[in-house]
Amino acid sequence: MPVNDSVAVEQYMRFRYMAERGHLEFLQKADKCDNFFLGMQWEEADLNALKLARRPAMTINKIISTISTIQGEQIYNRNEVLFRPRKNAKTDTAEALTKVWMQIAQNNQLPWVRSDVFASGIIRSRGFYDVRLGFDDAMRGEVHITQLNSKNVVVDPDAEEYDPDSWADVIASKWLTPQDIAILYSEDDAEYLSMKDGSAYLYGYDSIERVRDRFAGTGLTRPFYGLTDEDRVRRNVRVLDRQYRRLDKRNHFVDVVTGDARPVPEGWDRNKIAAVLEKAGGQLNVIKKLVKRIRWCVTADDVVLHDDWSPYKHFTVVGYFPQFLHGKTTGIVEHLLGPQEILNKVSSQELHIINTTANSGWKLKKGSLANMSIEELEQWGAKTGLVLELDDVAHAEKIQPNQTPTGLDRISYKAEEHIKTISNVSDSMQGFDREDVAAKAIAYKQQRGSVNMTKVLDNLERTDYILARNVLDLVQEFYTEERLINITRDDVMREPEEIVVNQLTAEGEIVNDLTLGEYGIVVISTPYRASMEDSQFEQARALRELGIPIPDSVLIENSRLMRRSEIVKQMTADKESPEAQQQAELALRAQSAEVGKAEAEVGKTQADTELQRARALKEAQEAQGGDGAEMEKLRIEEEAALREHELERWKMEQEFALKREAMQQEIALKREQHAQELDIRRQEAEQEAQLRREDRLAQRAQQLRESGTSTPAQQA
Repeated sequence: MPVNDSVAVEQYMRFRYMAERGHLEFLQKADKCDNFFLGMQWEEADLNALKLARRPAMTINKIISTISTIQGEQIYNRNEVLFRPRKNAKTDTAEALTKVWMQIAQNNQLPWVRSDVFASGIIRSRGFYDVRLGFDDAMRGEVHITQLNSKNVVVDPDAEEYDPDSWADVIASKWLTPQDIAILYSEDDAEYLSMKDGSAYLYGYDSIERVRDRFAGTGLTRPFYGLTDEDRVRRNVRVLDRQYRRLDKRNHFVDVVTGDARPVPEGWDRNKIAAVLEKAGGQLNVIKKLVKRIRWCVTADDVVLHDDWSPYKHFTVVGYFPQFLHGKTTGIVEHLLGPQEILNKVSSQELHIINTTANSGWKLKKGSLANMSIEELEQWGAKTGLVLELDDVAHAEKIQPNQTPTGLDRISYKAEEHIKTISNVSDSMQGFDREDVAAKAIAYKQQRGSVNMTKVLDNLERTDYILARNVLDLVQEFYTEERLINITRDDVMREPEEIVVNQLTAEGEIVNDLTLGEYGIVVISTPYRASMEDSQFEQARALRELGIPIPDSVLIENSRLMRRSEIVKQMTADKESPEAQQQAELALRAQSAEVGKAEAEVGKTQADTELQRARALKEAQEAQGGDGAEMEKLRIEEEAALREHELERWKMEQEFALKREAMQQEIALKREQHAQELDIRRQEAEQEAQLRREDRLAQRAQQLRESGTSTPAQQA
């Protein structure tokens, strides 16, 4: 677009107004927090004064270790986004949306971007995403999620709610190269801006400071010192990207039954709207409503690069604020600045006192020093082995140094404790607990430390919800054509998965139509995969030790072995081989034979018991002609022997019954597992055949569309 002073000046003045109402104060705080996190914790004037006084300036950076612990807590607790059907939506389509989200997250490396936004939030108190369509890899557009420098995002000063949907406007300021301007906007504008040596405004491109975060440090932007920039790679063009809400009358489709209203897509003419109304059969009506729409204006100096209605329903900016209260944001580092300064100053003072103990100075009588000058004594007076030649020993005396003030070491200890209590990061969370503390106590304290950071992580989950909501609207608005979604699973097998969305079948139906229906967003916290695998491995091993038949593949999948997927695949292949199936059949036959052998042993024992009983009865009958007392004694012994035999037989029957039942259960379990494996392989074969059929149908439909021949369903 050409030079437009009125629009550019209006945008610039709004930028100045927003910057002076809160953003400048935020910049000062953010710069100081950044410096303390990076270890630059002394003011330049204080360093120069201490250097002139030959006093130390120590920096003991406790902030970076504290923040690293909090970042580790965030990394080991990832969030997973799921979509659930809510209204006029299908469960299968909701699952497809979840997989589309997974593909978008993988393409944008969202876990790492999320960690960077979280770090910016806890250090500076503000972190920002940028969510928009990108056309670098696909002409149809794909969702791009990037991180914005929070110093360059100027928020509506009158806003007081967390959700950007309640903000009136937001401005993202950034430095671009002429190449970026040419690709994103116009080559003519890029050429014009590259030829400008200064700005048309009083305060230059950057109305705050011409200082920015980059690899070159925080130095002022300087010219190229006479060197040419033929490739146009210098980021010397300051761009103001403003998104704001403006009232506009817009046509809406209204459902006469439910009252739901949806805006008519931009660019639809009267004929297309009439066709939709005719197809709806009187269930839809069109009304014109006064609504707030997002206007998008991008300027660089006095050039208007873009000024039009935004194609999106939301601002592209999504914010994360660790602690939020009616528009006031606060992080973690800013509350640690005071204790960190106390720790540095007290530690430097302690070192200074120790240094003065070794070099406390001398008292000399004038003219008494013979082998060196006063300047040489001042330089070498603290050196070990110094020899002074005096006219009299009493003419020189070492000055007694000041003693370390009582309680100075306690101040540094209290400063460290303040850092721990303010940040809620204890010794247990950092792994620095004493050796005599019980493991359960350490685990409980670590758990309580995680609870203390719940609000910080809860606001991150809130940001994840807003991010997923904006991505869902982008997908439903712009993912309208048929797409092949590729997903790389993070499980041990790492099997890729493909799913087709908005697929037109031969019957004219659309499978996994992402544009229809309303969906709910569920954000759940999932542990980091490494820690979750360790926990799963320990639980599986404990269950196996208790006797529960946990498969070997479960243990291997959750172990830390290298090439676990290859091991699992090899185990699966070995089980499915003919040799393995033959061995399994032999094992089943051996177990059946063992059960038969046990049953035979039980029958033999029962026969022996009956034989002994018969012999005892025969002996008793032969002895009937003897003494009566002797007969009674034999009868009692016979009954006792019978009871003992009956008891032994019962015990053996119970033992063999238990053994037989266990063997039968084991055999049944193995048969069931074998049947399940066969069923799974059959289902996989059927699914593969179904996918091949669907691919052939899709190819056929594509060929028909390319040839201009309609399908039977379309002809109908």
